[in-house]
Amino acid sequence: MKGYRLVGLALGLLLGAWGLVIGCRQPESASDGQGVPAEAISLTEEEFARAKQLFFNYCAGCHGTTRRGATGPHLLPEAPEGSTYPGTRQLGTAAIKAFITNGTPGGMPDWGRQGILSEEEIDLLARFLQLPPPPIPPMNLEDMRASWKVHVPVEQRPTRPQHNRNWRNFFGVVLRDAGKVAIIDGDTKELVSIVNTGFAVHILRSSASGRYFYSVGRDGKVTLIDLWMDPPQMVAEIKGAYDARSVDVSKYKGPKGDFIDKYAILGGYNPPHFVILDGLTLEPLKIIRTSGYDVNEGAFYDEARVASIVASHHDPLWVVNVKETGQIWLVDYSGVAQGKVSIDVLKAEQFLHDGGWDHTKRYFLVAANNKNKVVVVDVQEKEVEAIVETGRRPHPGRGANFYNPTYGHLWATGHLGDNTIALIATDPGPNQWKVVKKLELPGVGGGTLFIKTHPKSRHLWVDRTLNNDPELQRTIYVFDTETLELVKELKIPESIPNARAVHLEFNQNGDEVWVSAWGRKDDPSTNAILIYDDRTLELKQVIQGDWLITPTGKFNVYNTANDIY
Repeated sequence: MKGYRLVGLALGLLLGAWGLVIGCRQPESASDGQGVPAEAISLTEEEFARAKQLFFNYCAGCHGTTRRGATGPHLLPEAPEGSTYPGTRQLGTAAIKAFITNGTPGGMPDWGRQGILSEEEIDLLARFLQLPPPPIPPMNLEDMRASWKVHVPVEQRPTRPQHNRNWRNFFGVVLRDAGKVAIIDGDTKELVSIVNTGFAVHILRSSASGRYFYSVGRDGKVTLIDLWMDPPQMVAEIKGAYDARSVDVSKYKGPKGDFIDKYAILGGYNPPHFVILDGLTLEPLKIIRTSGYDVNEGAFYDEARVASIVASHHDPLWVVNVKETGQIWLVDYSGVAQGKVSIDVLKAEQFLHDGGWDHTKRYFLVAANNKNKVVVVDVQEKEVEAIVETGRRPHPGRGANFYNPTYGHLWATGHLGDNTIALIATDPGPNQWKVVKKLELPGVGGGTLFIKTHPKSRHLWVDRTLNNDPELQRTIYVFDTETLELVKELKIPESIPNARAVHLEFNQNGDEVWVSAWGRKDDPSTNAILIYDDRTLELKQVIQGDWLITPTGKFNVYNTANDIY
C-alpha cells in the first residue's frame, strides 16, 4: 500500500485506505472538511459508548482495538512517526465518511452502501475516529473465572450419542449477528439445534474426537457445544478476552501421551494473550501475554494480537501466530498438568493472520498479509522453512491442498488485494515453497476470503466476498485442479437479494459444497445456505428460514477435526 499525498482540500471518494491512493493536503488549520476545527470535535458519554461499540463490531478486526492498524491502516488522530498514512484529523469527517460508506477495491466493506450502517452511525464513527482511542483494561484469571460456567458437568454428559444422526457430518453454521450457532445435519439438511454463543462468532473448531465444537466470538467468549446430546447444546462457557479470533484443542496422541480433547487454547486480540483451558470444562489454567518486539524494526507492540492457532497432529503443541510482532510461537502443552509450558519463538514476518497445514501436516503456511507474503514453518524441526511472496494481501483462510499432475502437491491462497490465486508447490524439489502458478479471477480487485477443496474433489472453490463490485461479491469461482482452468462461475440466485457469497465448506464425503449467502440481519430473505453438487456444479438445495440470520462460516465436524481443506 502506498501513502497519501495531501493535495488541496479535495476529499472526493478517497479509495485509498486499503488500495488506490488519492488524498488531500492538510490545510494550515486542520478541519473536519465541514468547516469545524478537528480539535473541537467531541462526543457525549452516550455517543462515545455507542461509537466505541460500532468500532468494535465493524472496524477493530482489521484496524486494531487501539487503532494502530494491521490488515488495514492505522486510524489514529495523529499519524505515528514514519507512517505513510495521515492521521484521521487530517482526513476529516467528510473523507472518513466516504471511506466507511463506499469501501475500497482493496477489501474494505462498503458499510454505508450496503445499508449495514446508517448515515447517522457513519457520522458518529467518523467523529469518534478523530478522538484518541480509549484504553483497554487488563484481564486476569480471576476475571475469567467470574465468567466461567459449566452448565453440564462432565460426569453428567452422555457416554454415547443420544440420537441416531451421523454427527460426524454435522455442520456448525455461524449466525454472525444473532450471536448463535446453528447445528445442521449434513445428511438430512435438517436444523438440529440453535445454540447461544458469543457475539459475531469468528470460527468453530472441532475437538480431536469430533464430539465437541468450540466456538469463539468477537467478544472473547468461548462456548463448548456437545454434539452427542439430543439436541446438541452448550455445556460450558468462559469469557477469556475482550476481543478474540482463535480457539483450538489438543489433538496429539502418541508416545508423549494421550492429549485428545484434554486442553483447549484461546487466542486474544485484546488483551493480547493466549489462555490455556481445560478441554472438557473450559476452566482457565494459564495466561501468557504476547506483547513484544516486532521482527523487523524492533518496535514494541503492547497490542500484539493472537491471530490464528492450529494444533499439531504429530506433537503435543499448538502453533500460535502473533500478528503485530511477526512471531510464531510453538507452544508445547505436554507439561501443563505439572505447571509447565514450553515455548519456542520463531521470527517470521509481520503481520501474521490465518493459514493452514500442507497435506503432510508437517508444514504450516500462514499469511503475513500486510507484507504480501506467506510464511512456511517446519513444525517438526521448529524452524521457519521459507517466506514466499504471493500477491497483494494474501487471505487463505486455512488454504487449500490438492495434487496437480504437472506441479505435484500444491497449497493455495487467495488475496484481498488482487484477483489472483497463488499456488505454492509443497513437494521436495527445486520448486518447493515457490509460487509455480497464479490463477486469475475475472474482474478487477481482490476480496477473496476463503478457498477450499477436498481430497475426493477435483475442484477448487473460491469466494470474492470483500470485492467492491456487488456482482463479484455474489459470485463463486470453481477451478479444475488438474487443468487449473476456471470451469464455472456460480451466482447467488436472484431470489436471494443483497447477499454476498462467503465461506465454502465440503461435507464429509467430499461431494457437496455449502456456501453462505450472507445478507442483512433484519431480512431473513437475504440469507441462505446454498448446497452445490461438487460433480455437476449444480445448485441442489437452498436452506432458508427466519432463524438463519447472517450465516457466515460453516464447519463440517469430520473435516474440521481432521484438518481437511
